[in-house]
Amino acid sequence: MHIADILRTRQTFSLEIFPPKGDLPVAQATELGRALAPLAPDFVSVTYSAGGSGNADNTVAVAGALASDLSLNPMAHLTCMGATKADVDSYLARLRAAGIHNVLALRGDRMPGREPVDFEHASDLIAYIKSTAPDLCVGAACYPEGHVECEDLATDVAYLRRKQDAGADFLVSQLFFDNEYYFRFREACSRARVKIPVCVGIMPFTSTKQIQRMAFTCGATIPSRVIKRLVAAGDNEAAQRAAGIAYACEQLVGLASEGVDGLHVYAMNRPEVARAAHEALRSCGYLHA
Repeated sequence: MHIADILRTRQTFSLEIFPPKGDLPVAQATELGRALAPLAPDFVSVTYSAGGSGNADNTVAVAGALASDLSLNPMAHLTCMGATKADVDSYLARLRAAGIHNVLALRGDRMPGREPVDFEHASDLIAYIKSTAPDLCVGAACYPEGHVECEDLATDVAYLRRKQDAGADFLVSQLFFDNEYYFRFREACSRARVKIPVCVGIMPFTSTKQIQRMAFTCGATIPSRVIKRLVAAGDNEAAQRAAGIAYACEQLVGLASEGVDGLHVYAMNRPEVARAAHEALRSCGYLHA
C-alpha cells in the first residue's frame, strides 16, 4: 500500500532496518522482520549500505521478502549519487518485480571518486521516478536542523520545496534529539508552503561514542539534558543504552501528542528498541494494542 495513502488516514508508526552483510542476508533480515511484525508497523524502511552502494541487491531482496513472507509494507531506499538513468530504471524494475510500491529517493553521501552523473540532487531523482514510474509512491528526506552541507535552515527548506514540486509524496526526517528543532522546522515548512506529510525520525542513542558520531555525521545538536543522562549513566554501557531508549520514547510520545503526521523509529536492527517505542506510544494511547 502507498505510504502517502496511509498518512492521509492516521498518524503512522514505522521502523527502519538495514540489510546485514555476509552470508544469508535475506534470511537474517527476514528473521528480524518476523520479530518486528507483531508491532504492525505501517511500513518498514529498508536501507542501502553506507554511501549508497554495496548491497542494493540485498535491499530489493530483503524488501521483497518482507512483503511476500511477512505481509509487511516495505519502503526501499534508492540513492542517485553516481547513478545513471539506466541504473535507476533497472532498480525500479526490480522493485516492481518484487512487489514493492514505495521508494525513498535520496542523493546519497558524497564519496571520493563518486560524482553525480545523471542526477545532481535528490529532486532530480524524484522528478525522474515520477515521470518514468508514476505508479510508485516516492518519499524524500528532510532535515529538521538543516542538512550538514547547507548553510542555513531557510536554504535547506527551499531545497525541500523543490523536492515537493518534483513530485515527492511524503517526507522522512533525519534524527534529532530536541523536539523543539522539529517544531521550528515544521513552522518553516509551513511558511515555505511545504505541505506533504512528514514521518518524524527518532533514533535512540545507545552510548556516548555513538551519539558523538551521530552529532558529527548528521549535525544533530546534543541538548544538555541528554548529556546529563549520559553523565548519570557513567561508563556503564547497559545504563547508557537504557537512558537512550528511555529518552527516545519520551521524544516519540511528545511528538505524537503534538499531532505529527508519522513516527519513524531508527531501531538499528534491534527489536527491543522497536518494542520499547511501540509500548511507550501504546501506553499513552497513540497506538492500539
